[in-house]
Amino acid sequence: MDVYTASHWGVYQVDLKNPDQPHINPAPFDPDPSPIGLHQLDQKVTEQRVRRPSIRKSWLEQGPGTAPELRGKEPFVEVDWQTALDLVAKELDRVRSTYGNSSIYGGSYGWSSAGRFHHAQSQIHRFLNMIGGYVSHKNSYSLGAAKVIMPHIVGSMDELITMHTTWDVLAEHTELFVSFGGVPAKNSQISPGGTGKHAVRQGLYAMKKAGVRFVNVGPVDDNLDVGGDREWIQCRPNTDTALMIALAWELLSQNLCNLTFLETHCTGFEKFTAYLTGKTDGIEKNSSWAEAISGVPQNTIKELAQAMASSRTMLNIAWSLQRSHHGEQPYWMLVTLAAMLGQIGLPGGGFGVGYGAINSIGSDLHKLSGPTVRQGTNPVRDFIPVARIADMLSNPGQSFSFDGKQYTYPDIHLIYWAGGNPYHHHQDFNRLNKAWEKPDTVIVNEQFWTATAKRSDIVLPATTGLERNDIGYASQEGVMVAMSKVASPVGDAWNDYDTFSGLAERLGVGEAFTEGRTDMEWLRFLYDDCKDRWQQSNVSLPSFDDFWKSGILHLEKKRESVVMFENFRRDPTSNPVPTPSGKIEIFSEKIDSFAYEDCPGHACWLEPIEWLGAGSAQEYPLHLLSDQPARKLHSQLDSSPHSQSGKINGHEPISMNPEDAKKRGIHQGDTVEVFNQRGRCIASAVLTDKVMPGVVRISTGAWYDPDPETGLERHGNPNVLTLDLGTSSLSQGCSAHTCLVDVRGPVKDAIATQAFVLPEIQGSGSKTNAI
Repeated sequence: MDVYTASHWGVYQVDLKNPDQPHINPAPFDPDPSPIGLHQLDQKVTEQRVRRPSIRKSWLEQGPGTAPELRGKEPFVEVDWQTALDLVAKELDRVRSTYGNSSIYGGSYGWSSAGRFHHAQSQIHRFLNMIGGYVSHKNSYSLGAAKVIMPHIVGSMDELITMHTTWDVLAEHTELFVSFGGVPAKNSQISPGGTGKHAVRQGLYAMKKAGVRFVNVGPVDDNLDVGGDREWIQCRPNTDTALMIALAWELLSQNLCNLTFLETHCTGFEKFTAYLTGKTDGIEKNSSWAEAISGVPQNTIKELAQAMASSRTMLNIAWSLQRSHHGEQPYWMLVTLAAMLGQIGLPGGGFGVGYGAINSIGSDLHKLSGPTVRQGTNPVRDFIPVARIADMLSNPGQSFSFDGKQYTYPDIHLIYWAGGNPYHHHQDFNRLNKAWEKPDTVIVNEQFWTATAKRSDIVLPATTGLERNDIGYASQEGVMVAMSKVASPVGDAWNDYDTFSGLAERLGVGEAFTEGRTDMEWLRFLYDDCKDRWQQSNVSLPSFDDFWKSGILHLEKKRESVVMFENFRRDPTSNPVPTPSGKIEIFSEKIDSFAYEDCPGHACWLEPIEWLGAGSAQEYPLHLLSDQPARKLHSQLDSSPHSQSGKINGHEPISMNPEDAKKRGIHQGDTVEVFNQRGRCIASAVLTDKVMPGVVRISTGAWYDPDPETGLERHGNPNVLTLDLGTSSLSQGCSAHTCLVDVRGPVKDAIATQAFVLPEIQGSGSKTNAI
């Protein structure tokens, strides 16, 4: 018998002919399935599972706050579930009673489940809200800068993502597709909540077959596969904004701007023009100016500007560009450049903010809100921008800026994390290590012995999506999946719902949390609620019982071909964009009123704190890119054979241009050390001319593995090197891609990674002096 399951990287069919050894296969309807999810049941993955509730030894014996510097360095003691839940409930009650709920940080950032009910973030936030609330986070590491800047300019990222011009329109009408940062197919293996049919490769190939000209702008050239030729313009990292400004200067100086569109659909162009021509600062932002910054030749800039103006042009930008110091600027400048071309709202023209970032961008399916667990209202108003966790832990009481207002970091005494891994997402792990010692207690619900689990005080084992019943659904992916349980929980793992139900009962909110429902009763309730809502959109669903028997529903409710901002272009008065002016804000009065030196009222070139044109490049002459991995989602399934086969000698690869390798005596496959003032890590050299000179790349996701004596990271995790600094005072986003390093090698002594060595586990410890 075959059943289906859903994960963030796709829908899969599970063969249960041998119930003791279920086998995962690609879904037959997926034209381009991801191989990542095929390895979820591999023995190498199972070996990393947390099997029983585990308490850090000194915390168990001496209580909260004991020896936090030993997190990750001392044994755990396994206890039974009742003991563990009693300890967690007592500690939550102690902290909220002594310090208030604003001393609890409900982390939960990550991709723990494609299932809509057993979604760790929803479960933990619902629970914490019911016991008085928690300090929350805003936005994401992926889009920290864009989610704040874009509503000021043209509209929210959430809305923009769902309204992109569809692939069929691009193939029919686009003549020139210029992408800053490529369209990385590896990223489009996933979507939040799971993918249905992987569509990005097909979309790009169809465009190429139709004769679209592709231009890839950036420091690497293996992030755009169109099934044929494409052009590569090498541009220094973090300098795309300067290049776009020079393209704008060429449009203006050659009278290639659409002045009518700028007047009727935009506001503030005259103030940007004053900056562009140098009236405000005495610097004309021409092609010569941009060449000195970006390395792109003047003639290339001139020719590209002319081609964009004479073609139906789609400008695209990767999400990676806003994960840098001043990351707001390339997004603002892309919209400004597209507005000057005047093709926004025309079929095949305008701009895109992340084609290829996730599978659903460019989808022709309707956006339908799926089954959702209501989290309730959080009584605590304190929050942080998500990438500022180390700042918060290190500097309680300190003021920080965010989107025009001042806030204060709360004093955190307890972290409760479920669904996520800060020792993957965050930057500058050596700085995070010090901050991580501040709270009295760190609690995680976790499936695997990740670096975060190893650095916690209480670890509660959680089930995977294959070990529980759930409903898989993602908007604009076209499928709803009955995720039947296909494997028994490993060890004594519980699902998060049962864990929080047990805690809620102990803290007096059990009935409110469960509403008297089992997990299957919740699935039926959520499905029926969704069925009623969809009926209003003329989408009919079968009964829950029929859905569960079928295993999968194909929701082929398609939209007409979509052109982003088509209605706005036709009538901007009747169809304004959601900005203060109702127009595209090339100059923002509101942002200008914030008086931020690092984010003024229009797009501009602001020199990053680290880049190849800075003085620090003399000491660290290579710019490190830390992109998303191809063989895993973030750090998930890093121990799988699929992920391991991408490593060299057990280390994550570092891509280098042969010129840079030759200068350092490095050859293909050599073990090397990558370093800067923040940290050091070991990687294995891959020489390729697809990376421009002066640039190196280590994909993220290798499980963090520092040597306890020297601090040398042995696995190839770039976040021991990356910069933990907010993008600007406006958004405080992640600046991971602003990072200079150097590389030395080859390292002669074999350095074996210990990332997958389990922590020491001692015998049962039901008797405790804790709390």
